[in-house]
Amino acid sequence: MNGILKLARKFDSITRTAGLWVGWVIIPLIFTIMFDVITRKIDATRLYFSGWTADYGISVSTILQDLQWHFHAALLMFSFGIGYLYNAHVRVDIFREMLSRRSQAWLEMIGLIILALPFLFMMIKFSGDMVWLSWKQGEGSDSMTGIPMRYIPKSFMVIGFVLVLFAILATIFRLWGFLFGTQEEQDTAISELAIFSDQSTALAEAQREAEELLARERAADVAAGHEQQQ
Repeated sequence: MNGILKLARKFDSITRTAGLWVGWVIIPLIFTIMFDVITRKIDATRLYFSGWTADYGISVSTILQDLQWHFHAALLMFSFGIGYLYNAHVRVDIFREMLSRRSQAWLEMIGLIILALPFLFMMIKFSGDMVWLSWKQGEGSDSMTGIPMRYIPKSFMVIGFVLVLFAILATIFRLWGFLFGTQEEQDTAISELAIFSDQSTALAEAQREAEELLARERAADVAAGHEQQQ
């Protein structure tokens, strides 16, 4: 069981690392959008770069717009896995919240095995075929002056679905440890899972208790100050 939990940590680490690193792509994405919009709205820069299209066949605006889609693709696909690990995706689980942790764990694991795993294997297969076909055809931008090698951003789909698969496998292994492991293994699995609905409730309750404690301490300090003045 410890081996399964270690493997879960490995899959978790790969998914989180990829998701956290790809977050930095938001910076060049912002600058790319700003540069594209500004240069298209200012006559001097718009006419200057239009000359590039006439002289060299290069459309800076088209390249920048293609680049924006590529950045968006990386941000989106590489973030699905880490989003699931943080339980940041939308859940419509009105009835699930009323279940015990073990029932939630069983429901999650059955759903992942029956629904998530077949879907991910299918998407990895189909997206891999799309990348292969794109590479064989030498697919580029729809625009003649856009970015070539369209198979590179399309490969983000394969990588993204693999990262989601790692996140799903890590969760399944931890759920297995929680359901069938020793007490120590169950505690470890719970500490590494974020899917239980009562975890957010417990966090909110702990925050409320901390705020109440701070409020009582402030009231005690104020009362002590009044006594000293008297």
